[in-house]
Amino acid sequence: MSDQLNSSHSLALKLLATAALVTALLWGAWITREVASSPTQRIVTVRLAETIGSFVEEAARVDADPAAVQAAGLAYLQAAESAVAEMGNDGRVVLMAEAVLAGAAEDATPELERRIAQKLEPNAFENGEQP
Repeated sequence: MSDQLNSSHSLALKLLATAALVTALLWGAWITREVASSPTQRIVTVRLAETIGSFVEEAARVDADPAAVQAAGLAYLQAAESAVAEMGNDGRVVLMAEAVLAGAAEDATPELERRIAQKLEPNAFENGEQP
């Protein structure tokens, strides 16, 4: 009887060891796949200096209180910074076009301008005009 108990105990240990080995191998394969398959990164450029320059030109034409223009300018810069940060969250590398010497990277300036506009309040200036 003792022999049968040892045999069944030995078989259970072997099955448990085999299951643990298979589990470890499957887990190792999954981890390797996750680490090796990094998300594809796209490089895009934005013409940030040009975008901010157009805002400054429009703000100079608006006949508004200087404090309101200054507040609108600060809000615009904060919106631009936030928009660029958000654009980089989806796996893209966002470069300032002014810093890129060569290459055929996608121009994401229209998307940047759209994101900035969405972040700004509609009445950035007292008279209702917004650059």
